[in-house]
Amino acid sequence: MTSSTTTDSLLSCCDNYILIDVGANITNKKFLRDIDSVVQRAKESGIQKIIVPGSSIKSAKEALRLAKFHPGTVYATAGIHPFEAKSWEESQMLELQEILQDTECVAVGEIGLDYTKDFSPRDVQKYVFEKQVALACQLKKPIILHEKGAHEDVMEVLKKYEDTLPPLVFHSFVGTFDEAKSYLQFDTSYIAVSGYICKDNSTNGIQKLIESKALPLNRILVETDSPFLYPNARSSKLPTQVKSTFTQRSLKFLERYCTFQRNEPCSLPIIVEIVAGLMNKPAEEVALASTLNALKVFGLSS
Repeated sequence: MTSSTTTDSLLSCCDNYILIDVGANITNKKFLRDIDSVVQRAKESGIQKIIVPGSSIKSAKEALRLAKFHPGTVYATAGIHPFEAKSWEESQMLELQEILQDTECVAVGEIGLDYTKDFSPRDVQKYVFEKQVALACQLKKPIILHEKGAHEDVMEVLKKYEDTLPPLVFHSFVGTFDEAKSYLQFDTSYIAVSGYICKDNSTNGIQKLIESKALPLNRILVETDSPFLYPNARSSKLPTQVKSTFTQRSLKFLERYCTFQRNEPCSLPIIVEIVAGLMNKPAEEVALASTLNALKVFGLSS
């Protein structure tokens, strides 16, 4: 399918924005009782596809099982999260490879480094991270990358594989303007924007990155990171001109289905509208760009 055909089909699909949530933790126990309804509400709000991250062998298998129940809508990823790195065993590499062979498992992740909580020793995190980066390069699978407080070490590992890196998705980015610019030096990098954008109270974070247009449309992805990071549309950290752009339809889904205790994929349109407001661009343009980016990164058909 050509890019123009893909664009036309997306624009004509329905009245909602056409969106892909590139990170929704819907295997979380908070969704245990009503997962089918969660997926249905996502569809009603314009979400065409949902990427469900695996952060351990167990959760990756759960994500893949969910993908089998919702073919064409839900897709899985598989990786060992830095929090889980302390439990690493070399045999897990074979298990990861097996899961990643499935066509509905579309990325390696979440993997990375987190030095803000140190749930796993840093040297162990780094070892496990590099092993999985090498695997992603071998399999030519995109990487869903979790990084907090570890920019320099993440850059060190990525530079070792710079010539063979697959697409890099910096999941729910919470770093600084300068860190994002550094990551974007890799031609395969994408910044995934989540509800954290409502919580950013720095002068050098994700809001500045978007408002300054330092993050181009062809490198933006959007995600809810549900059930976490509720996109608080009333946050005092959001400029008034951004709030004024919210559509009533998006607010309706947000208020009806999402709470501070549980965020759902159907909240994604509000995140798109926040990005659009900060960029001073039509929300439809941001939605289309993020969706086309996601289709390209994960090798999905529209």
